[in-house]
Amino acid sequence: MTTIANFPTPRLIALNGIELEVFEAGQENKGNPIVLCHGWPEHAYSWRHQMPALAEAGYHVIVPNQRGYGNSSCPEVVAEYDIAHLTGDLAALLDHFGYDDAVFVGHDWGANVVWSMALLHPTRVKKIINLALPYQARTPVPWIEFMEALFGEDNYFVHFNRKPGVADAVLDAQTGRFLRNLFRKNVPPVPQEPGMMMINVATAPAPLGHPIMGDDDLAVFTASFEKTGFTGSINWYRNMDRNWHILADVDPVVQQPTLMVYGTRDIIPPSENLADYVPNVEVLSLDCGHWIQQEKPHETTHAILDWLKVL
Repeated sequence: MTTIANFPTPRLIALNGIELEVFEAGQENKGNPIVLCHGWPEHAYSWRHQMPALAEAGYHVIVPNQRGYGNSSCPEVVAEYDIAHLTGDLAALLDHFGYDDAVFVGHDWGANVVWSMALLHPTRVKKIINLALPYQARTPVPWIEFMEALFGEDNYFVHFNRKPGVADAVLDAQTGRFLRNLFRKNVPPVPQEPGMMMINVATAPAPLGHPIMGDDDLAVFTASFEKTGFTGSINWYRNMDRNWHILADVDPVVQQPTLMVYGTRDIIPPSENLADYVPNVEVLSLDCGHWIQQEKPHETTHAILDWLKVL
């Protein structure tokens, strides 16, 4: 495995029928685990700013590259990226370390996995801190059908499902440009172009706004996806309807103490009914876009630690 400068050396852990690449900090704090779950299209390295501070605060920090990412397994079967498998990986990760439960922190798709972890494995989740993506209540019809009716066939969730392989090929061919154009802040409001947003980002000749990271950090993400391609991570989206069925008979209310962190400039809007499904939630907004913990690293770290100290 390739080492990343100034980042913990990972190890591959066999669990749940696959291998996960896992980065750790604060191993001396055995017994006080916190699990950080990245989003799309990201990497465990997304949490580089938070890991040292959480370890210093007394946490055993566990940061997996989830299946389909980095040096973790990338199964070929699409159904092996459904929410039962993704949450099963995290439950098995706790088993590996001998933990009954942990604090879970998620960003973007990682937040979706953490919400689902609280529904499917509620006894394994002690507290929740989620960034960017609020709880998504189950829709009356399967999610992709719902999104297609609401947003049209060019919505990237819909496109990933209805035209498998098309976006994958474009993103694979433009990996560096796609990630450079995507990981931005202070992006000026512009009318949305026709077509599929992620393909447009990958083929745009120049990025908008300002970069959220330097070239050396961006190179970590680029190298990872140049190795794996994007199909494994996009397969998470291709299980949205399967997840809808998996969650059909699950109690939809998340009971754990929760901190929800929004970026005020994120295109994902705040939830209007979050407290209906997450009654023990506190909400915090930071002046930033979607990539919260990388765009506002110190503010995010302080928010996490301050909230955990209060409870």
